Amino acid sequence: MRINLGGTGLKVFPLQLGGNTLGFTADRDTSFRILDAYASAGGNFIDTADFYSVWAPGNVGGESETVIGEWLESRGCRDEMVVATKVGMLEPYTVLDRKHIDEALARSLDRLRTDRIDLYYAHQDDLNTSQEDTAAAFDGLVRAGLVRTLGASNFSPDRLRSALTLARQRGLHSYQVIQDEYSLVNRQPFETGTMPVAVEFGLVNIPYRSLAKGFLSGRYRPGGSWQETTHTSIATSYLEKYGTELLGTVETIARRHDTTMSAVGLAWLTSRPTVALPLSGVRTLEQLDDILPAAGLVLDDDEVDALTALTAPSD
Repeated sequence: MRINLGGTGLKVFPLQLGGNTLGFTADRDTSFRILDAYASAGGNFIDTADFYSVWAPGNVGGESETVIGEWLESRGCRDEMVVATKVGMLEPYTVLDRKHIDEALARSLDRLRTDRIDLYYAHQDDLNTSQEDTAAAFDGLVRAGLVRTLGASNFSPDRLRSALTLARQRGLHSYQVIQDEYSLVNRQPFETGTMPVAVEFGLVNIPYRSLAKGFLSGRYRPGGSWQETTHTSIATSYLEKYGTELLGTVETIARRHDTTMSAVGLAWLTSRPTVALPLSGVRTLEQLDDILPAAGLVLDDDEVDALTALTAPSD
């Protein structure tokens, strides 16, 4: 199963595998098993970043890219896979000028054991470098054949619009994909922020935190117990806000389709304007099994409307 990723020319599986856990909470052997299972299910679209997983004790960044690169090489499947990575959060490559972008890309290519990146994001905006310099640097990578498609993540609407306008005026390759946080329970600021810019310029979004830190999987329920992590404090805040009605509705729809609650949460995203497909990372094979049904799940209009109404942002 493949879909066109907007106007990028990339044909991808309709569920992207997030790589932030690979080489981190999923060790090398587990990461290989996850990647093997994802590919066996038809998956071909992997997301990572040079920044992953610099936050873990002893890590320096690039661990996820390294594991993915080793897997791609060992399986001989680079040409079958679509690989996305990012620049802009890992020091000293937070500076988005030609020098730093070129150096960061070279390091990512080396770790990923490849000669090109299919989708290369600015992981965050750089307010201290002129947009002209950043645009020229990214354009050069596409013209050199080192990058196929460009993306932007975590930009403000105004800065995204000005970057796109500048590139259009100067005939430069620019962002075609955005990656912003968006889920059924976290709809702002995307819906009133970068979504209108995406509509205006014909961009597509591949949302991250699609399951709201695991909340939409049904892992957190009233009166339940769970190990406290940085994720649980955020996920349980959704529990306090939406109570049991939302999770009950998600579960009812999942039973109707004989699928998982995670699949329902992800399928809701694909019904939204500008969203091309969801992105989700996993740290176990069981979690992968939980999300994979989303690739083929289509909710009917009444189901989408019911879910949308329950989390409509207040005025």
